[in-house]
Amino acid sequence: MPLGSADAQGSGLQPSAVAQARVQFVGTGPGDPGLLTLAAVTAINRASRIVIDSPRMRQFLAAPEISLSEDAEIIETGDTPGITSALLDAAGQGLDVVRLVQGDPFLDGDIGAECSALASADFDVDVIPGVSPLTAVPEYAGVSLHGHDVQLVGAESARRDLSSEGYPWAREGLIVVSSTVDSIRDLVSHAIDSGRPESEPAVLTRHGGTTSQISTTTTLGGLPAAVAKADPAECVHVVIGRVLTDANRARLDWYESKPLFGWWILIPRTRDHSAMLPSRLQDYGARCLDVPTISMELPRTPQQMDKAIRGMVEGRYEWVVFTSANAVRAVREKLESIGLDSRAYSGLRIAAIFDSTVKALAEWGVRPDLVPEGSQSTASLAAIFPAFDDALDPINRVFVPRADIATESLSAELSALGWEVEDIIGYRTVRAAPPPAETREAIKTGKFDAVVFTSSTTVRNLVGIAGKPHKHTVVAAIGPHTAETCEEHGLNVDVVAAEPTAVALADALADFAAVRRDELIAKGRPVIRPSQRKRRGRQPGH
Repeated sequence: MPLGSADAQGSGLQPSAVAQARVQFVGTGPGDPGLLTLAAVTAINRASRIVIDSPRMRQFLAAPEISLSEDAEIIETGDTPGITSALLDAAGQGLDVVRLVQGDPFLDGDIGAECSALASADFDVDVIPGVSPLTAVPEYAGVSLHGHDVQLVGAESARRDLSSEGYPWAREGLIVVSSTVDSIRDLVSHAIDSGRPESEPAVLTRHGGTTSQISTTTTLGGLPAAVAKADPAECVHVVIGRVLTDANRARLDWYESKPLFGWWILIPRTRDHSAMLPSRLQDYGARCLDVPTISMELPRTPQQMDKAIRGMVEGRYEWVVFTSANAVRAVREKLESIGLDSRAYSGLRIAAIFDSTVKALAEWGVRPDLVPEGSQSTASLAAIFPAFDDALDPINRVFVPRADIATESLSAELSALGWEVEDIIGYRTVRAAPPPAETREAIKTGKFDAVVFTSSTTVRNLVGIAGKPHKHTVVAAIGPHTAETCEEHGLNVDVVAAEPTAVALADALADFAAVRRDELIAKGRPVIRPSQRKRRGRQPGH
């Protein structure tokens, strides 16, 4: 019988759900969402209450691998008493609770008070280890810890050691310290007092493990200058040791040398937008900003859609064909508005193209019967769609819900296969509202390094709501037709994907950046991002 059932309540006994409640402390790593463990992803996806201690934690919840449950609630609180109270409250309700902790919960997180409070209240505590910044950030900075004596000094230990009651650090080997900018001078003094020469090599890393990472190779005495303009409260990681040399670090500098490292890339998107493109670009070291360019609205004459939805329920169709996630949502919203759920698809055969469409169906518990392999297009779907056979198919009708701007080419191809196709406008696409003023200014003045267009519609709408990207911004298009639309709007296209997929588009842009970097090096010029070129604002007529 479920915990907290009516029988337990009626007997006068307290429900036992709270006694079995579990709080999982989940390590998130140094900042890269890609370092979440499989156990961490599973715990987050199952949680009904997620407690975070800063806004930056939300980036982990936005990772492509994360699929939050529909009832998941995110609680953000910044201090230990607030966090402890939130955990006790959620556990007291019998909820499955996750507390995200930067780095590793026991090595980097100060969770002792929270664990003690939960244990005192007789709640179960689980810990899912995470990658510690103390070991990960040096690797992201290209520093190998293998084969050396290493002393790890976490933030709490550093605060203690840099006080009058501190302990001396090792005189030999490597020291890895997590500290803050305002403690750097004290850190240098303590290392020298521990027997380290001021000339000893050091690497200082800011924003470690993120695409904003900056690593500086210097000396112990040069560390204060490396953070002269940084926020005093900013967390930094410092590695000190004679084994650090410019030659060694340059050879191992794998992260900051990624082809798109530090590039700020604009992705004009539709509502039907896959997470694959930003994820792939981030793999190459880029930072991405999505700007919606399209909104979805009801058709001007909804009667045809209403009739088609009734036909689905009454058995009018043999097939329903979805060519976008927006079409899936449009049908779902219609079904839900009349009190129906995914069981309305019972007895129907479903065809779909694009991963985002399949995912939208899966979110409602529907698995398509027919999806093309490889290239995703209406042509590839038509190529594998079965012809109508009056001996095998009891009904000859196909329902194709689509956008008002979509072409009817698929319907013509299915009709040629003997099907009676009802091509219905399920939703209208309209231009989205303009992005914030600071984003529009960044677009026009060249602060974005690149813009990637995934359709002609995104080109037209971005120019319409935000203006043309600056001439120094690299323009990448998913295919020849999109590239042609870019040129019609006065944009010079630098990159065209070899095939019309998100992965191919990201790969093509990364290849372009790598070639550009090699050419700059060959000419003896500094490797700078497109946005770092001298800008004079948007040029007349551009």
